Amino acid sequence: MSTIAHERFEAVIGLEVHAQLLTKSKAFAPVAAIYGEAPNTQVTPLCLGHPGTLPVVNENLVRYIIKMGLATNCGIAPKSIFARKNYFYPDLPKGYQISQFETPICHDGYVDIELEDYEKRIGLTRIHMEEDAGKSIHDQDPYNTLVDLNRAGTPLIEIVSEPDLRTPQEAYAYLTKIKQIVQYLEICDGNMEEGSLRCDANVSVRPRGQEKFGTRTELKNMNSFRNVEKAIEYEIYRQIELIESGGEVVQQTRLWDTSKMQSRPMRSKEEAHDYRYFPEPDLPPIIVTSEMLEEIKAELPELADVRQKRFMKEYGMSEVDAVTITESRYLADYFESVAEYSGNPKAALNVVLSEVLRVLNEQSIEIGEFSITPQKLSELIKLKEEDKVNSSAMQTIFNEMLDSDKSAEDLAKEMNLLQVSDTGFLEELVDEIIANNPDEVQRYKEGKKQLMGFFVGQAMKASKGKANPKMVTQMVSKKLEG
Repeated sequence: MSTIAHERFEAVIGLEVHAQLLTKSKAFAPVAAIYGEAPNTQVTPLCLGHPGTLPVVNENLVRYIIKMGLATNCGIAPKSIFARKNYFYPDLPKGYQISQFETPICHDGYVDIELEDYEKRIGLTRIHMEEDAGKSIHDQDPYNTLVDLNRAGTPLIEIVSEPDLRTPQEAYAYLTKIKQIVQYLEICDGNMEEGSLRCDANVSVRPRGQEKFGTRTELKNMNSFRNVEKAIEYEIYRQIELIESGGEVVQQTRLWDTSKMQSRPMRSKEEAHDYRYFPEPDLPPIIVTSEMLEEIKAELPELADVRQKRFMKEYGMSEVDAVTITESRYLADYFESVAEYSGNPKAALNVVLSEVLRVLNEQSIEIGEFSITPQKLSELIKLKEEDKVNSSAMQTIFNEMLDSDKSAEDLAKEMNLLQVSDTGFLEELVDEIIANNPDEVQRYKEGKKQLMGFFVGQAMKASKGKANPKMVTQMVSKKLEG
């Protein structure tokens, strides 16, 4: 793939993101929407498509999508209807999926993304409600495809972007932003590996300067953010090389193969599939009143962009630190709890950015799985701020706290790490050091003030690291300069 091709062509990318909502029950049936249960145990006659069953709308499905619409600057339709999306597949027992077609509840929104050297606004065509299908399993029986309908009827929202993305990096930043928003709203856990956040990408290329879009392909089966980025990059290169060699891009759906790191054709898609949409006769229209809208607006949390600005102003954070700490709502909540309990936001930030994030990265866990509570971490910070332990001891105690329920002070006592601040003991220690080092004392009095480090070092050595260095410094200074 030559650099000339990069200069001659640009990509046009649109993403369709499905977010599985954290409602307690399914979209239209009173059964739990739980991941990981035994196959076909979370089902009702409605999920199984039995005749005579009638759907009932889960109120939180509506409230959650309105939250998402408001958080992404969408217009909220005062009236929207459900539609039947008809197709036949083994994991869709009704033969149709309840979705929305002509009247999505959220429309014409946008999100702003940030890359290293520029910002960009990405338009949202629509966000609509629908139910999930079941799951076909092809690798557990050598002769048959198995069907698990636990997922059938799980509430989803589909977020459809405008074709405003131009690079794989922009797609990654956009997807990261969508995940951040749904997590801040607490409407979806954003776990792509478990399928609660799924993404399809529409990719085409065109000569630079041309307004007309090229023939697009749809990419599926991307189970991580990095795979989305890699799959889009591969598809852009594939299309450009095809065009440069005299071929034509065929409209088709392609699957991303993570083992080979390449896409392969799944099915041709010469024309858009005809799902024969028609209004869902068993569900009434969704009416959003102004009172309901105001009530949901009042429930919206402080989103990441706003929180970043507040942290910079309130805590004096740099922009880089504010972005890092607010990337996850739960990490930002954790930091604020530590800052409040310790009464020292600066020290709290230092420990969270250095020690806490180090452990999260090393153990590949989220902050919700972190073993040290904000209260306990605050106790450790207070020990350091009160000069009861030094920096080295603080690190040792922190590491011990990861696998212990004991308080920081109890661990400091057990490990003999508390600094000695007893005035009588330190006075005696300092007097002895001064008496044993007359040459250094003379040089210090002659102006070699850097020798203070020598005296403090001797005190730390004699006390096996337990003397309070700040008190030792004050005592030496008083005795030699007084």
